[in-house]
Amino acid sequence: MQYDDFVGQVQHRARLASTDEAVRAIRSTLAVFGRRLHGGQAEHLASQLPKEIAEYLPTDSEGDAFSMQEFLEKVAAEEEVDLPVSVHHTRAVLSVLQDAVTEGEMRDVRGQLPQDWQPLFEAGSEGDLEKEG
Repeated sequence: MQYDDFVGQVQHRARLASTDEAVRAIRSTLAVFGRRLHGGQAEHLASQLPKEIAEYLPTDSEGDAFSMQEFLEKVAAEEEVDLPVSVHHTRAVLSVLQDAVTEGEMRDVRGQLPQDWQPLFEAGSEGDLEKEG
């Protein structure tokens, strides 16, 4: 997937008004998500993304073991939007991320996360995850 396609898909799925908003959602989500991964997984994930998207994913993390709720709160703070809005954006970003990389890569990524994170990937951009966890 190319950079413009990735950003456009996030913009569409999150129903954002501009590409700048989509880029901010992508940057915020991946900056925090990459800190949760360990063992070189963020680097593997980044290798399958457009260079401009991959640069948002920190690849030097030791894997901070924060909960899904903490993840969502961190993304909301990073994006500087309310939690429900950020959850919607995060789900859109993760949905596009799943489409952009191989199934095997996503299986490896999801394998590093506790079971309670799985709905974040399965539910698309709908739902009310900010009240869970």
